[in-house]
Amino acid sequence: MQKSYLLKRSFHHSLILVALLATGSAVAQSKNTTITYEEIYDAPYDINKLFVHFQPMYGEVFVTNVNVGFGLEVNYYLKDKFDFRAHARKAYAKSTDFTRNLADKNSEVSNLPEIYNYYEIGATYHIVDREEDTETKVILYSDRFKGNKWAARVPEYIKVPSKVRKIYGARLGGIAYNTASDFNRAMEKQKVTIEGIGDDVLIFGNVDVKGLYVGGSLGLIKNFAIKPDKGYGVLSNDLIFNAFFDIMIAPSVTVEDIIYQGNIFSSAPIKTNMFGVRAGMDGKFNRELGWGYGAEIGYRPGITGRGMFVLLKISLPVYGTNFNHRKEAFGK
Repeated sequence: MQKSYLLKRSFHHSLILVALLATGSAVAQSKNTTITYEEIYDAPYDINKLFVHFQPMYGEVFVTNVNVGFGLEVNYYLKDKFDFRAHARKAYAKSTDFTRNLADKNSEVSNLPEIYNYYEIGATYHIVDREEDTETKVILYSDRFKGNKWAARVPEYIKVPSKVRKIYGARLGGIAYNTASDFNRAMEKQKVTIEGIGDDVLIFGNVDVKGLYVGGSLGLIKNFAIKPDKGYGVLSNDLIFNAFFDIMIAPSVTVEDIIYQGNIFSSAPIKTNMFGVRAGMDGKFNRELGWGYGAEIGYRPGITGRGMFVLLKISLPVYGTNFNHRKEAFGK
C-alpha cells in the first residue's frame, strides 16, 4: 500500500517535472518570493545499474505494417564505461497487426501471414562521460495542491544550481524483425510484376530482416533532491534521458517466395534495401519503481519504398535496482 502511494506520488511529481537541485543549504528566487531549501543529494553518478521496462503499449506507423502491441526492455549500466540494452516487442493480436489482418481476410495466395515481431540488442560505449554544473528550474509542488486546486494555480518555480552528467556515446547492436507485407503495393510502387501471377491477384507474403546498427548518442542524467521551506515536500529530478542517431545495415533481407495454386513463384523481382537510418530519444527515472517513454522516426531496411516508420512507446512500470537491497530506497 505504501509503495503504491509512493509510486502514484512519484509519477505525479515526474509529470510536472518537479525536481532538481543544489549544493548544501541555499537560497533561490520564486517570482518575488525568497525560498530557502536544503539539498538532500546531488549525485548523477549514483544511479541504479539495472532497469526492467514493462511496456504495456507501443504504437508504430510502419509503411510495411502498422501495428500496436506490447514489449519488454532491459537496460544495464556497467560502471561509467558501457550501458547495454535489449528490447523485444510484438503486436497484441491479429486486429492490431494490420497487414496480417488484411492478409488473413483478402490474400489469394497460400502464404500464411506471420505475427509482427521485433528484437534488438546492443551496447553504448561512453566516449566522454563527465559531470558539469548547470541550473535547473524546479516547480514548487505540495500535496496541498491537489485536483482543482493545482489546476487553478499558476505554477511557481525556483532555479537552483545542480549537476548534470553528460555522456557522448558510440552505439553498436543488432536488430531483427519479421512481418507480413502487402506485395501488391510494393510491386506497384517499384513497377515490377511476378511472372505467372496475374496483376489482379491479391498477394500478401512475409519479410524477414536481420542486421546491425551503428551510431552515436547523447545522454543526460540528473539525480538530485531538495527540501524547500514553507511547507513544500521533497522535490527531486532524477531523469535519465538519451537521444541517438543510428545507421542500420541489414545483410539479410528475405522476401518470402509466393505460393499460388500449388506452385511456387520467386519473389526475386521485388527489390529490397539493406540500409536504413533512425533518430530517437528515450527517458526514464532513477527509481525503484517508475515509468519511461521512447520515440523513434526513420527508414528501416526491408522492401524498397516500404521502410518509413514512426514509433512511440510507454514503459509502466519500470523497475530499477542497484543490487544493494540493504541501502536501496525509493526515489533515489
